[in-house]
Amino acid sequence: MITIRRAGILDARQMAELLDAIIQKGGTTAHTEPVSKETILEWMHRYPERSAWHVAEDETGIIIGFQFLEPHPDLPPEACDIASFVRVGTTGLGVGSSLFERSKKAAIELGYAWINATIRADNAGGLAYYQSRGFEDYAHHTNQRLGDGLIVDKFSKRYDLT
Repeated sequence: MITIRRAGILDARQMAELLDAIIQKGGTTAHTEPVSKETILEWMHRYPERSAWHVAEDETGIIIGFQFLEPHPDLPPEACDIASFVRVGTTGLGVGSSLFERSKKAAIELGYAWINATIRADNAGGLAYYQSRGFEDYAHHTNQRLGDGLIVDKFSKRYDLT
């Protein structure tokens, strides 16, 4: 059984460990450097009135995914950016779907009109995930340099809330 709840400061260590495992595996996130609990806490407090953070826990209390919404400087004020992370080895279990249902409600409560997701073009799983949620392509960003120097294309997808 998966439980979705608001993320809190005590979740930051598990969230950082989960994201670090994804970064180490490579190929699915634009993040290239390890993140710490402190980094996650900084991110959680960037936009306290305009963001929403949720975690998915299994029956033992282990965080198996997290998702957050927040403003982004490249987006208009009526849009928020979304980021989704699911523990390596637990994809395909409905974690992302459950997280998105909660995030969608949070985005509406925060007054957003649409959600942006920008995904690496070589991240087939991420592209399929957002497509299956109803996101539609609206921009293609070519030759984007990641923190480790790798050049990738990215797609931006949009989900209208209204």
